Amino acid sequence: MINLELPRKLKASANQAHQVASQIFRPISRKYDLAEHEYPVELDTMAAMIEGLADSGTQKIGGAAGGRNDEAATDLTANANGGNMSALLNALETSWGDVGLMLTIPYQGLGNAAIAAVATDEQLSRFGKVWAAMAITEPSFGSDSAAVTTTATLDGDEWVLNGEKIFVTCGERATHIVVWASVDKSLGRAAIKSFVVPRDAPGLSVARLEHKLGIKASDTAVLLLQDCRIPADNILGSPEVNVEKGFAGVMQTFDNTRPLVAAMAVGVTRAALEELRTVLTEAGVEISYDTPAMNQSAAAAEFLRMEADYESAYLLSLRAAWMADNKKPNSLEASMSKAKAGRTGTDVTLKAVELAGSIGYSQRTLLEKWARDSKILDIFEGTQQIQQLIVARRVLGKTSSELK
Repeated sequence: MINLELPRKLKASANQAHQVASQIFRPISRKYDLAEHEYPVELDTMAAMIEGLADSGTQKIGGAAGGRNDEAATDLTANANGGNMSALLNALETSWGDVGLMLTIPYQGLGNAAIAAVATDEQLSRFGKVWAAMAITEPSFGSDSAAVTTTATLDGDEWVLNGEKIFVTCGERATHIVVWASVDKSLGRAAIKSFVVPRDAPGLSVARLEHKLGIKASDTAVLLLQDCRIPADNILGSPEVNVEKGFAGVMQTFDNTRPLVAAMAVGVTRAALEELRTVLTEAGVEISYDTPAMNQSAAAAEFLRMEADYESAYLLSLRAAWMADNKKPNSLEASMSKAKAGRTGTDVTLKAVELAGSIGYSQRTLLEKWARDSKILDIFEGTQQIQQLIVARRVLGKTSSELK
């Protein structure tokens, strides 16, 4: 049975992350929302601190990297809380401060989760401390990860990559990019592999930075790969193409990252609920847990509904991370947590703006910013619709060709 009581070690780590969110992120949140593409120099201090904590064996602050469950027990009957749970809690707390800043914490990129999920031990020793962005989406597709057209051709002891990647979070700032590419288009999705490309690799360039609705503190880049050469051993995991297995190896990345994105949405949701409670209380709205919702004001009843959704999203996220740490297949639960948290985040933040009235729509609080930030959390790492499709396939026992 899942144990919802957090271990002391994880409580301490989550508290550290909350202090970072409260003392560093919140005070500069509006500043970098209004200064899109300007690098948050305050994060340089954090980078040094994170590196020191990692060297000393302390849990990471940002936690976006996830883990390969190395800290979990090999016994499936064990009740372990390891790298995935720690990463999830840290992502939640820092996103409570500012999700855009959380996404641009040095050395905590989404590409790190891909490295943690499928890299060999030798590759982990080489890439374990890099700052890795994730490059999957292309101009010709979004949610269908199997539609990758970027190619990787082996030329002697180097891979040559060609293609275009869009919506790459931290694509300009990261030191490395995890690129999804096909090694043989004739073999379909089975030939899709992930490659670690150094940011200064010849042939890799930034075409432009996107202007966005939210998470403006985080840079989002369009990357061009033109005869980009990387060492042959920079292909993550096995270079062999297994047609029967398909591209389950690279897709395993999502089992790590989707609960983390869910945690980001949970963090933003909690921030909005806390601010909304303050606004409603100051307006004289009483929220009671002893009185039925139908006997309270409409605003109080809505708050209770949203708080219940928040709690369920939080628990689903914990479950997905706990299963990963205990080496249990969590693809279904990862998608469930992402779908629930993403939808809850957009619902709660928008409703908070509405209930707060002119205060919510203005820049007097961060409510309107959180409403803008939350939308991406229901889109990237698989849209709401894709998550529901995955859940339906898993529950009904259907394949992707049977249920589209």
